[in-house]
Amino acid sequence: MSTLPRFDWSLIPSFLAVLDAGSLMGAARALDAQQPTLSRHIAQLEAQLGVALFERTGRGVQPTAAALALAEAARQMAAGAEQLGQQLLRRSQSSQGKVRLSASQVAASHLLPPLLAELQGEEPGIQIELVATNAVSNLLRREADIALRMLRPQQAGLVARKLGELSIQACAHRDYLARAGTPRRMEELAGHRLIGYDQNEAILKGAAAAGLPLTREHFGLRTDDQVAYTQLVQAGAGIGFLASFLVRDTPGLVPLLPELVTPKLPVWLVVHREIRGSPVVRRVFDFLAERVPERL
Repeated sequence: MSTLPRFDWSLIPSFLAVLDAGSLMGAARALDAQQPTLSRHIAQLEAQLGVALFERTGRGVQPTAAALALAEAARQMAAGAEQLGQQLLRRSQSSQGKVRLSASQVAASHLLPPLLAELQGEEPGIQIELVATNAVSNLLRREADIALRMLRPQQAGLVARKLGELSIQACAHRDYLARAGTPRRMEELAGHRLIGYDQNEAILKGAAAAGLPLTREHFGLRTDDQVAYTQLVQAGAGIGFLASFLVRDTPGLVPLLPELVTPKLPVWLVVHREIRGSPVVRRVFDFLAERVPERL
């Protein structure tokens, strides 16, 4: 099938202007261009297409049957170019700026880094300030632009989207299991080195809900620092309870006791209503809303 060599799309606006105005002079006024320029454009387009598009008359120009047959396709092309231009404009406006993102220590250390690296590859002009904190950043006071939370915000003025649920998995490093053996039943946990929280009672409550009454003294290692907690499990210090995505993605960690189901934590992405319309904030929000559920 033969094709037009190096078709010049830039000639289409001139063609449509002459078609709509009915004269070169009227088209020149509409485009704020010179009449000889438009005449040259029409001649170039006719040469590329190999057909006459207009017949000169005393009052202007008359479109030929070929011009009328091409008109609809030309208008669709012009509309597509306008749409593309608007998309490029919006993208250029959203690709520059700074966004402050707040997340828990585990999310900031393990969940978000590969996603933010991907975002930087797509949007090198966006600067991300990542705040790793287990405290709930106050978006109303603009301590952060976007927050990844494990509870739904109740304050008015915030917009929240639930991204999924985070499950907690009992696990241990294979080196620990090689030394101490692998528990096959929940009751066997009491005979193992357990890693728990210090002041936080989430693990104790989760175990109790699963029918396993553990006390603080069952946990020979305790810390509320999520990064230190993760490192203790990875170091083979004992059996711990980590986010399922972290167990899945960390070499050497082995999931244990699938029947030990702890309450799942909802994951919310939150933004202040007033800055949701900011193109750069919206770009980061939409990116995380799409990609975080895949990681979970």
